[in-house]
Amino acid sequence: MTKAMVADHYVTAQDGLRLHVREYGARTAPAPPVVCLPGLARTTADFDPLAAALAGDADRPRRVLALDYRGRGLSDYDPDPDRYSIAIELEDVVTVLTACAVASVVLVGTSRGGLIAMALAAVRPTAIAGVILNDIGPVIEPQGLMRIKGYVGKLAQPRSFAEGADILHRLFGAQFPRLSDADWLASAQRSWREQDGRLVVTYDPRLARVLATVDPEHPLPPLWPQFDALAEVPMMVIRGANSDILSAATLAAMRARRGETMRETTVMEIPDQGHAPLLAEPETIARIAAFIAECDRHHAG
Repeated sequence: MTKAMVADHYVTAQDGLRLHVREYGARTAPAPPVVCLPGLARTTADFDPLAAALAGDADRPRRVLALDYRGRGLSDYDPDPDRYSIAIELEDVVTVLTACAVASVVLVGTSRGGLIAMALAAVRPTAIAGVILNDIGPVIEPQGLMRIKGYVGKLAQPRSFAEGADILHRLFGAQFPRLSDADWLASAQRSWREQDGRLVVTYDPRLARVLATVDPEHPLPPLWPQFDALAEVPMMVIRGANSDILSAATLAAMRARRGETMRETTVMEIPDQGHAPLLAEPETIARIAAFIAECDRHHAG
């Protein structure tokens, strides 16, 4: 693997906010680029290992773009937190794709990123040459949403990254029992950043309002119509074996639905990981790269 070029760019959204895009690899790579869409309160940093590996592949290098939604990472925070919505974030993704002169992409969507991928399929189906849904599907388990509601915008402010690693270990250790101390420290460095001499989360804490109405008695409506919009698109679904967001039953229903009338689905379950799989292990990256190569062949044919 060669070392890929990495550059940070900014795209102006329709309402004037600056959106951060991290670009890996050469723009001249011939295959459709990969676009990485993170989870609700996550950033481009989650995709660094995967993006660097794909862009630096000596045999099949490709351009990779990772996006920070508004209110996350290096993108501007929205003065109106009610605009932290999938509809607005979808508009932002389309704006970024247009600004980056990207016509067709392979999407890697983690959690909320997968929901945006499904929404994009409904409005611009020809833009998607393949899709990887990382621990997300048309049915979202309410207990998982309640767990996420319990910490988004409410994390304690650690005095050091080491203390942040301890906080994350206590919160997520049951779902990720095999992570090392170094893994938890790296996770803390993705979850907080230094600002004015203290550590702050890498997202707007007002994102908590997105989950304000989440109630286990009133689960979110299923998104089967949006999922069906990906009918003709090569699809890979990755599930953490310990996930409380994407159930094994929902995954089976997704496979059965596509097996009846749609293209076959590639499925990978990650042992000893929960929501959402890290996509950083060599085996996982190799499986993703192999699937993307299949997307290339489908797109070319």
